Amino acid sequence: MTDQYEGHHLIADLVGGHRLDDVDHVETCLREAAAVAGATLLEVRLHAFGPGMGVTGVALLAESHISIHTWPEHGSACVDIFMCGRAHDLEAALGAIASGLNATVLQQTSLKRRFAGTA
Repeated sequence: MTDQYEGHHLIADLVGGHRLDDVDHVETCLREAAAVAGATLLEVRLHAFGPGMGVTGVALLAESHISIHTWPEHGSACVDIFMCGRAHDLEAALGAIASGLNATVLQQTSLKRRFAGTA
């Protein structure tokens, strides 16, 4: 018997962002993104490179992850959102991050991920 598993992967580039060097603010944005997507947040791990420098990190989810890397000197950030299942709203998660950072989505790409397993 073969089971099909489905995941959704959204990657995006943000521009015009603010507070991109504020690790606490970036964490708040990731937590809000997980909540509005309907995901189960397990842990947030972030690293700030120093005042005026970027933040990189990931929100670990039971369903997979939301990751971010920021470049405050350019007002930009790259976001990667991957979740298994059909019941999650990745667009809402991206919207929460963009809104929280007062950024514009420059471009985004969505992929359907399929996994076949044997039961």
